[in-house]
Amino acid sequence: MTPRQQQILHAIVELYAGTAEPVGSLALCKQFETSSATIRSEMAELERLGYIMQPHISAGRIPTDKGYRAYVNAIDEPRHDKRHEQAMARRVHSAGEVERAIKNAVESLAHVTANLGLGTLGSNLYMSGMASLFLQPEFRAADSAYEIARLLDSLEEWLAEAAPGGPISCYIGRENPVGRASGATLIISRFESPYSNRSYIGVLGPTRQNYANVMGLVQYTGQLLEEALN
Repeated sequence: MTPRQQQILHAIVELYAGTAEPVGSLALCKQFETSSATIRSEMAELERLGYIMQPHISAGRIPTDKGYRAYVNAIDEPRHDKRHEQAMARRVHSAGEVERAIKNAVESLAHVTANLGLGTLGSNLYMSGMASLFLQPEFRAADSAYEIARLLDSLEEWLAEAAPGGPISCYIGRENPVGRASGATLIISRFESPYSNRSYIGVLGPTRQNYANVMGLVQYTGQLLEEALN
């Protein structure tokens, strides 16, 4: 993939995240100051390489799991919208008890990202935002909802087995060990806690994400919980 193709891929990921509509060449011409024919040629090569796909005849393109992975791998440092920091910090630090702190963190993440917020502390699983999750156009079909349910049913066991490390881990679409066909992304942060060696906070949503922002918010929330619980 050439540098310009990478830039075009990134633009497609970001435009699609905002609109949920396939991205056509005309939407990219002004941004790249080049002709529609040139953009179409570059998009055809990105499609040949497996980074984007055409969901319908005569439609624009959308990223594939491979395209999202290339985009995420290019993020040097997750950058989140700092407007939410104070409100989130206040909710977590003022909770007063462990269970309320993680519930507040999960609820805050769900509200800010419009994903399903989730957290684990030992064998306890906390979730918020299920209604928002199934309002996403990707999850309205029954088969997608079933795959999401499979992923959630096995989430605790999988986290215990996989033990994602570090402040942020991202599993895109078919990278998930269960619910592979759901078209879902799991973004998870492991945080230090005196109550469990398996403490996680994160979100589950469509592969169509504002990755830098959501990853940054999940990482930040994990830091808040470490401060509040330790």
